This record gives sequence, C-alpha cells and structure tokens, in this order.
Amino acid sequence: STGPIGWDGTTPESAGIELVGHTDLLGHGDAMHINIKDGIAYVGHMGESRTGTSIVDVSDPTEPRVIRQLEAPIGTHTHKVQLVDDILLVNHERNHREPRARTWSAGLKVYDVSRPDDPKEIGFLPTPGKGVHRMTYWEAPYAYMSGSDEGYSDQFFMIADLSDPSNPVEIGRWWFPGMHLSGGEIPSWDAELRCAKHHHPLLRGDLAFCTWWDLGLVILDIADKERPEFVGHLDFGADVSGCTHTALPVPGTDLLVVTDEAHDDPGEVQKQVRVVDVSDPSNPFVVSTFPVPEGDFRSRGRRFGPHNLHEMRPGTLVDPDRIYVSYFSGGLRVVNVSDPHAPREEAYYIPETPSGQHCIQLNDLMVDADGLIYISDRYHGGVYILRETS
Repeated sequence: STGPIGWDGTTPESAGIELVGHTDLLGHGDAMHINIKDGIAYVGHMGESRTGTSIVDVSDPTEPRVIRQLEAPIGTHTHKVQLVDDILLVNHERNHREPRARTWSAGLKVYDVSRPDDPKEIGFLPTPGKGVHRMTYWEAPYAYMSGSDEGYSDQFFMIADLSDPSNPVEIGRWWFPGMHLSGGEIPSWDAELRCAKHHHPLLRGDLAFCTWWDLGLVILDIADKERPEFVGHLDFGADVSGCTHTALPVPGTDLLVVTDEAHDDPGEVQKQVRVVDVSDPSNPFVVSTFPVPEGDFRSRGRRFGPHNLHEMRPGTLVDPDRIYVSYFSGGLRVVNVSDPHAPREEAYYIPETPSGQHCIQLNDLMVDADGLIYISDRYHGGVYILRETS
C-alpha cells in the first residue's frame, strides 16, 4: 500500500503552484542540496549509490538535462553543494547508508567548474572524524560549516579560508562547551537522550545563526573569524523539539525562521517551524509557529514535517514576507510571515509519488531570482522545477 484509501499518489496536489520541469537525474533521484549559476544546477545526492553530484543544464527549465555526474568515494556521501563564481564546494561525510564500509573521505572538496561539463578537483580540506555535513559559502573567501576532528563528541562550527582554493585552510572553530572530550570537558546535557552537534550556520553581518540539533539555536559573533564568540542560546525543549536544522535571518527584520527536521519515527513529536525574535541576540525567544499542513500525511508513511528553507543566498529570490519550506510528504509549503505573530500558508505543491516509494519526500530547495522553485526528493524523485501561478 502506498497511502490511505482514496489516495494513490498518482495525481499532484497543489494550490497556487504548477510543475514546469523535472529530472530523475538519470535514475539517481536521491537528491538533496541544489545551487544554480548561469543556467547550470549543481545537485548533491543522498548516497543511495556511488553517484555523488549531478551537474544539470536548466537553461530550458522545461527540459533539464544532466551533463555530468561525479562519483562519491566509498563509504562517503557528498550531498551538499555550494558555489561562488567558478568554485564549487562539495562536502565529504561518512555515509550511514554504507554501514559495512570501513573507510570514508571526511572533509571539504573544492572543484573548478569554469567548464561545468568538465569539473576539476583542485583542493581538499580534511576534517578527521565524520567529515563535513553542510556548509554556507556565499561570498569568497570564507566557508562556514559543520566540521569534525578527533577528540570531539560530534560536529562543530568551523570557518575555512579559500583565498587559495587549491589550499583551503581552517582558521576558526567553536564548539558547544562539553563537546571537547579529549580536552576534559563533560557534557551538560544527557548524551544518551540528546545529540549535540552543529548542523549549519546562516549569516547576517558579524552574526552566525547556528543550529545545534537537539540543543536548539546558538548565536555566534564571527567578527574575528579566528575566534568566534558565544552570543546567545535558545533551547526549544526536548519535549517539543529536536533535530534543529536551519535558522534563516528574515531580511529587513530582527526575526529568524527556524526549522526542526522530521524523521521516520512515527512516535516522534510533530516537528515545527518557529519564528524567533533576535532583536537582542543574547536573549532570543519564540514569537510563533507555522501552521502544520492538514491532511492524511502521517498515514502515507515516511517523514512528515519540515526540513529546510529557501535560504535566500545572494543571486536568488529575496522576499522578507514569504518563506518556502520543504515538508517531506507534505511537499512544498509557502508561508506568509508579514505578520510574524500569525504566519499563514499561501500555496503548496505535492508531486505525484515516484515509482518505488510510499510518498513524496521533498528534501531541499532553492528559488531563483526569477521565482522558479527548484526542489529535490530524498529517494527517487530527483529535482522538480516549479513556479507560482498566483
């Protein structure tokens, strides 16, 4: 069974959004992070196969065309991509989908993509341990990421200097106190019940808004990139939160939109999208939560809840009033936050279910400057290109 009685997954469900184009990435549809430049999309893969990164010509969004695919090393997934000018960054992290692998690549790979059909490996920053999970690289020369090292309990905040892309260098790090086990630190949280690890940061000025998984939101001052300093922390509470994923500064406001990532566990608390006031970064607080989509989504199986947001990186759509959210089986949701105390949904799109899976699992997204929405499926669907109709 792929869903409840009366729902067969073969018809898209939508309001205010339509499909423009689609690619299953040559049958490797386990798609994740997306960046686009000059009509070329760079897509990371979750790690279901050796396919690690797809390079796709989307100059005609109705007919996206794969022009190159890069392999991931054994035991490794390379599911995140970031691009500035002709420099492409790809994460290298241990792939839990290959539990029998005894070796993996851990760090940050650098490519020259001045010829998108012929990318050249030019540099690598090793991060012993799990590797790099996700990075923010919006303006040269600095990349901000979740990295790893020996002697730490999990991934932490790291800054790399790519002034010489062939020789990326770590210049700064910050970890939640209690993570540096080899330094004698003792966790202040229950490590059996809560996972303390950095997911990724988003920036505004000298502040980095960092998500710290089960410990919530951490705000850092990065004016001195060699010595990031703690500013504030907001623990949303283990009984109502967990797996805090993205903290997006809303342009022109003192607000963040913060997602918790939903998982397959049917017994987990319903994950939320929160609006957080950071007018005083040392004392952030929750203003409101997004509405949870109504429907039979939980009975469809797999994940139901938020994952990531359109992060409004330079060169993409910047709209302080409208937030684009990937919601796994709930599809794409577009929410108006012009009144931050009462977010309201304005549009949604749920593609038909890809062959071989229970329901759609929309994973990550980017909206280009012209308003085209590029959104990925986690398992088989690949990349969908959408546009709003109203």
